[in-house]
Amino acid sequence: MTRVLIAEDQTMMRDALTVLLDLEDDFEVVAQVGTADEIVPAALRAKPDVALLDIEMPGGSGLDATTDLRAALPGCVVVIVTTFGRPGYLRRALDAGARGFVVKDRPVGELAQAIRRVLAGEVVVDPALATAALSAGPNPLTSRERDVLAAAADGSTAADISRRLHLSESTVRNHLSACITKTGTRNRMEAVRVARHNGWL
Repeated sequence: MTRVLIAEDQTMMRDALTVLLDLEDDFEVVAQVGTADEIVPAALRAKPDVALLDIEMPGGSGLDATTDLRAALPGCVVVIVTTFGRPGYLRRALDAGARGFVVKDRPVGELAQAIRRVLAGEVVVDPALATAALSAGPNPLTSRERDVLAAAADGSTAADISRRLHLSESTVRNHLSACITKTGTRNRMEAVRVARHNGWL
């Protein structure tokens, strides 16, 4: 019996996945959480074989949680199950150690099959998303540029960002300028939109 943890912030979706997977003869849902910061503690208690993680959740990102979960429980295989089929998210998920990336609009039978395949050692990725990821190329933004651009997303000034990230204002401006150039946009808010669309933030 494969033990499954589900991390999904929408209660109805989480309950539906639980019911549908419990109908499969070889799956048992042993833990459900609604926030990213609950994932590792719940996994350490329940010892799942596979964790199905959403990306955008309260308390953090499922992508960051993937890294933490792989470190805390190396035997647990991670499959990202998300609405957000963005090429940058796929790359980040695989870099973090996820073995599967499935979008939510696929039939549940495909999800069950994806889980079985990753447990057999395969890497399973939605084919259309894999094609898009290859076309999009790698994330052009450095880690620090992503931090600065993410901090700018709420309209914060360079001074606000410099205080928050403990950088000089000139460094913040340089990073924002680099983000605008690399995303081919005209200003920081356009850069934020493009980076989010591609899953780079």
